[in-house]
Amino acid sequence: MTTLTRTLAAMILPIVFTGCASTAMRDPSDPLEPMNRKIFAFNQTVDDAALKPLAKGYRAITPTPVQTAVRNVFSNLDDVTEFANNLLQFKVQAATSDLLRISVNSTFGLLGLIDIASEMRLQKHNEDFGQTLGRWGIKSGPYLVLPILGPSSVRDGTGILVDSNYLDPVYQISHIPTRDAVLGFKLIARRADLLDAQSIIDQAALDKYLFTRDIYLERRQAMVYDGNPPDTDE
Repeated sequence: MTTLTRTLAAMILPIVFTGCASTAMRDPSDPLEPMNRKIFAFNQTVDDAALKPLAKGYRAITPTPVQTAVRNVFSNLDDVTEFANNLLQFKVQAATSDLLRISVNSTFGLLGLIDIASEMRLQKHNEDFGQTLGRWGIKSGPYLVLPILGPSSVRDGTGILVDSNYLDPVYQISHIPTRDAVLGFKLIARRADLLDAQSIIDQAALDKYLFTRDIYLERRQAMVYDGNPPDTDE
């Protein structure tokens, strides 16, 4: 396991087994808010000091076609994780589409540099083990902000551990310096893609923590049920 996944495990497992006993009078979805806000503030500091400047530099010096190619390569690798999770959710048609996307983009698309599969109308999915657990009937549990990785939940954090250790091809790279370099580059590239969205949040949200939490929880609920979540009392 990587240092990151060890850290996540050390955070998540105690929360799962202690049951969050001292959480009265707090939002039921976010009983860990005091701790989460501290981690959120830490993430904001890291983002302002390092990730955002690196992302802006990456966008400034990297030609748009190269950015698109990088995005396509990581998307092609993500299709492997999505294929596995669609199988685990018994979504045979979606898994077949994922497998075709991987085959087409890895061959005719030059190892994923070109997203030919989308031009062939092979649908891109967004599945992870957190969603798989949700489809299996496991509730999300308390909202949880993870260091560097950001918004999550006890269920989704557990899903990250499973994806990173067993399903994500990048984490399977045996040469640790290479793996860490790829992960770091992926983080910066993904952060560059979110620069515009982040600026909108900065301008619109009075409380960025609450805004981010509510959007995350609603989005994850929709993703687990493929856009059709069940009605709730709220």
